[in-house]
Amino acid sequence: MTRPDANGVHDDALNAQDTARADLYAIIGRFFFAAPDEPLLAAIRGGGEAATSGPLGAAWDALREACKTADPVTLRHEFETLFCGVGKSEITPFSSHYVKEASPDRHLLRLRQILKAWNFSRSGAATETEDHVAGICDVMRLLIGGSRPLDEQGLFFNEFVYPALVPFCEAIGRSVNASFYGCVAQFALAFLAVEKAAFEMQDA
Repeated sequence: MTRPDANGVHDDALNAQDTARADLYAIIGRFFFAAPDEPLLAAIRGGGEAATSGPLGAAWDALREACKTADPVTLRHEFETLFCGVGKSEITPFSSHYVKEASPDRHLLRLRQILKAWNFSRSGAATETEDHVAGICDVMRLLIGGSRPLDEQGLFFNEFVYPALVPFCEAIGRSVNASFYGCVAQFALAFLAVEKAAFEMQDA
């Protein structure tokens, strides 16, 4: 995460780190918004070896390997089976379903209040409510890319990202219908763990 030095100037390496963070939120959000097409799969395949070790690096390498043999038509079927379905999806992609501390309606209202306070508006073309996990990832991407204060990033992460995306990804991991998306979920979980640790260090 980017932190200013004593003169208020940001270190270039940390700026690069925040760019990488924003990119990873964008990738995760894109996977959960719609099934990946061939350009996305090719971009992940060509993304190079992980720049980090540990669970996140291993999860990234596993995702790249999965993209090498992935077929867009098969992935579209898997995506629709998991997240669309007929009547009710097997795994709902809306964060309000996973946050137990408040009712879904109150959670969505709180989310809308924060987005309004930060001057984030919903696209007129959007059909999903603001609590779609892809939208939640996109808000984090915008907070990071816009160099918003770390306390705002931490607030949103701790209230809307981590409590929802972790059980969402864990539900994907338990599904017998999740093959490729099992790799996506494991990558997302590894990244969220890194983010959580970083925010905890910031608060210490």
